Amino acid sequence: MGFFLIMLLCVLAFAPLRSMAAPYAAMVIDARTGEVLHSRNADTRLHPASLTKMMTLYIAFEAVRNGEITLDTPVRITKKAAAEPPSKLGLRAGQTIAFRYLIRAAAVKSANDAATAIGIAISGSEAAFARRMTRTAKAMGMSRTTFKNAHGLTEAGHLSTARDMTTLGRHLLYDYPQYYNLFSRQSTYAGIKTVPNTNRRLLAAYKGADGIKTGYTRAAGFNLVASAKRKNERIIATVFGGKSGASRNAKVAELLDLGFRRAPSRAPIRKPARPAYAGNTGLGAGTQVASVSGAPKSSLRPVRRPSASTQVASAVAVTADENRDRITSAIAAAIAEADIAPTAPPVETSDTRPALRPENLVLASTDSTKQPEPEQEVVTRLSSSGGHLWGVNVGRYTTRYEAEKVLLKTALSEMTTLEGTLRKVNQSSRGFDATFQGMTREQADLACRRLQARNVTCFMIGPS
Repeated sequence: MGFFLIMLLCVLAFAPLRSMAAPYAAMVIDARTGEVLHSRNADTRLHPASLTKMMTLYIAFEAVRNGEITLDTPVRITKKAAAEPPSKLGLRAGQTIAFRYLIRAAAVKSANDAATAIGIAISGSEAAFARRMTRTAKAMGMSRTTFKNAHGLTEAGHLSTARDMTTLGRHLLYDYPQYYNLFSRQSTYAGIKTVPNTNRRLLAAYKGADGIKTGYTRAAGFNLVASAKRKNERIIATVFGGKSGASRNAKVAELLDLGFRRAPSRAPIRKPARPAYAGNTGLGAGTQVASVSGAPKSSLRPVRRPSASTQVASAVAVTADENRDRITSAIAAAIAEADIAPTAPPVETSDTRPALRPENLVLASTDSTKQPEPEQEVVTRLSSSGGHLWGVNVGRYTTRYEAEKVLLKTALSEMTTLEGTLRKVNQSSRGFDATFQGMTREQADLACRRLQARNVTCFMIGPS
């Protein structure tokens, strides 16, 4: 009898240890088309751990895009954010730090305190932010995901799937490509110190790997959403429930290899539709959220006293001022966004020539909520060509706003070479071409070489 009692106690003692082994799930897709190349338990709801921060960062990028906050907004750290357990940046309650550094810490270091601070800065509380995370997930088609916090530490009801997290990774890649470089950095400066990337081993070991996010808790096991690009192919692979960081990385490498074997060498890029803007809804009374400062809310120009003869002129002036404010805000946002990515100094080489115009120019991110605009050409800066008949094209985009923003950011990054050129957006049935015109052949050649050194797509435009 005593023997059987001892055996029963042993079984009860070790049962929790066996149940702690996290279930395994995996998903592999062709990122260009979204085609599923492999899946296993892909729809099983599991603990996502720090893969959660992909949605935290997605909403941070969305908030910047929609003017809720800027990258330079100082964020005051709350006691709740400062008290989060590791992994953390080491923020102190009461200190202030620029929003951009919270983004870097969450993306690279996977810092829980930074993730919580992001959520509170945007939505006023972590609970309100988690509700926004879930709304955004549903809008993306992540039908089996529910978020309860911004960092991913285990909490009842905080669950997702390998399929949903793969979907989220693809949206990060295509909806906010200007920020995607964050996930490939081996390390980054996060305001108070330089932090290493939790995914640096896979980034260093696997050819073409450039992201995205790791995750680990005892309940989840070792998770990872990884992306890699080779030539024209890009694969996204997701693993839930790895037994160790090393075995997880090995499994992900195996799945990426499988993806590259099964994916066609050429495929059309079918970008996912950007989800509907969720915004901040349902905030409690008295909730304070970060606000954008800098752009004027109204014109300070004195207005004449209204009269029957001046009412129409006054209405036109007000409209012009509103447009000027909108453009000012857009320029400020573009400059802020450009500053988050590291800019390499231009490197000139004598044997590098600008590439010929590509046959199939890849379009920029799609915004399916915008209506087609009428056929016209927009000039964003006036200049005389002075008889100079050459130019350069820096990409084709799906909206005029995207093209204008790229022109501005490119002009700011290469002011010397592009000084005095004419910035034009040319619309065609295939999209909006962002161009600089009014250059000599030598100037266009030099501009393309310098821009290509910065990894900017560029090709020359000859006299028409």
